[in-house]
Amino acid sequence: MGKTRLEAFSDGVIAVIITIMVLEMKVPHGADWEALQPLLPVFLSYVLSFVFIGIYWNNHHHMLHTVKRVSGSVLWANLHLLFWLSLVPFVTGWMGENHFAALPTALYGVVMLMAGIAYWILQNCIISVSGGKDALLAKAVGSDLKGKASQLMYAIAIPVAFWSQWLAGALYVAVAVMWLIPDQRIARVLTEEN
Repeated sequence: MGKTRLEAFSDGVIAVIITIMVLEMKVPHGADWEALQPLLPVFLSYVLSFVFIGIYWNNHHHMLHTVKRVSGSVLWANLHLLFWLSLVPFVTGWMGENHFAALPTALYGVVMLMAGIAYWILQNCIISVSGGKDALLAKAVGSDLKGKASQLMYAIAIPVAFWSQWLAGALYVAVAVMWLIPDQRIARVLTEEN
């Protein structure tokens, strides 16, 4: 099977996720700076989630450049990823509306952890259908230390949220910053192949 429908569907779902997140932000009932103050947690959670969704979209885009055809397992793995990403607007809104309370902040981490695991599963499905250890993607990701570190940081942040929501939030931000630095692994391998 070709990959164009998978790419188009994924891009559409991600665009809808971002749209839902922004529509969840309510307009303040006032025209001064004080009217914006209660919305700050909502805005901050939106910015964090927007960055995460952007990172997933960017990495998904690059990952699919390494494959010419997809299988049923890749399609299902991709849907699994999109399922977890589709929950991001809910946990984002809940965390922001409740000013980073412990349970919403922890659940945010659970969704991020599960999205990360789903991405890892998708990555491995693509590697499997693309030639295993000799696949371009396998060469590009190598031991995937950044991916493993991200999952570990999410797993730590979840219980930490019940002790310090700000420390859990700092771990989420650290993961985002770690992935904001452009990952050139796939681009480098594709360039070498051409």
